[in-house]
Amino acid sequence: MTQQKPVEVLIVAVPETAGSALYGMLDVLMAAGNIWQTLVRSNTVQQLFSVRIVSPEKDAFSCGNNIPVRPDCSISESPAASIIILPELWLGPDEDIKGRYPELMQWIRQQYKAGVTLYSACSGAIMLAESGLLDGCPATSHWGYKELFRKKYPKVHFQPEPNLVFADAAGRIVTAGGTTSWHDLAVHIISRHASAGEALRIAKVYLLKWHSEGQLPYASLVTRAPHADSVVRQCEDWLKQYYKKPDALQQVIEQANIPQRTLKRRFKAATGSTFIEYVQNLRIEEAKRLLEAGQMPVDSISLQAGYEDASFFRRLFKRLTGLTPSQYRRMFQPVIEKLGSDPAFL
Repeated sequence: MTQQKPVEVLIVAVPETAGSALYGMLDVLMAAGNIWQTLVRSNTVQQLFSVRIVSPEKDAFSCGNNIPVRPDCSISESPAASIIILPELWLGPDEDIKGRYPELMQWIRQQYKAGVTLYSACSGAIMLAESGLLDGCPATSHWGYKELFRKKYPKVHFQPEPNLVFADAAGRIVTAGGTTSWHDLAVHIISRHASAGEALRIAKVYLLKWHSEGQLPYASLVTRAPHADSVVRQCEDWLKQYYKKPDALQQVIEQANIPQRTLKRRFKAATGSTFIEYVQNLRIEEAKRLLEAGQMPVDSISLQAGYEDASFFRRLFKRLTGLTPSQYRRMFQPVIEKLGSDPAFL
């Protein structure tokens, strides 16, 4: 078998980087071409990727959860690579990195202009957004950053549903979704830059699951977005208590005691959702809880969540979660049952 030259990869690390994603990606890529072969005692062992950690400075530092990082090189050394990976960052759902790493942002832009392929995992997409390279492009990240992208990076076409999104037709910028999306990203990188067969072998060794269902089944449809509109906050609080009422929307509008068009505009601006979307999200979250908790028939769950039309409920549930109610129950109920039977959980 012909030995191919390893693909040069740089993984960016800064103090906000999540150590699990940083070292997990490094370990998996370095194992490609050799770990499966070693396990089955094959004589075709080879190194498919050469992976280094790059940082703004070469000095050692600690990243998220005080995990030590010793960079192999700094951006000022102009390290060469075909691939640059931006792993997950420990950032709050309202926290961006504006102004923190201007030299790094410039370096990322230069690398892309020079032909390097850029990949981000989870909140690493925030670094790409900060660089400006995602402006006008589709991208994903953890679903919890939907509001951050809406408010701080409105030029990015944020998609919370998929596990992988190509920003361009050539696939030179690829963003991955939730926290363990680096698994999907690693499988994609190995398949694309080495071979599909090797990606499958790595998935088998590391028990990596391809999240073909995307992020929707895992996402919370209701989050408390920070804002200073007291009238909207009162509407949110009321709806969270009375969202099952058939006339919930009309009642909340009447109680706000301001013009309906003004209230709808302010509600959308503050929460990112319309009134109907907000109520639908609350109802589907209740349905998810009921599906996870027991064997109540789906038609009964529909009524419990506020929908008399069970067929409409099923369609709405599928649209908002990516799964039918029955599929959702099969996916998550075993997890709840396992946790419920664990003495440590009880």
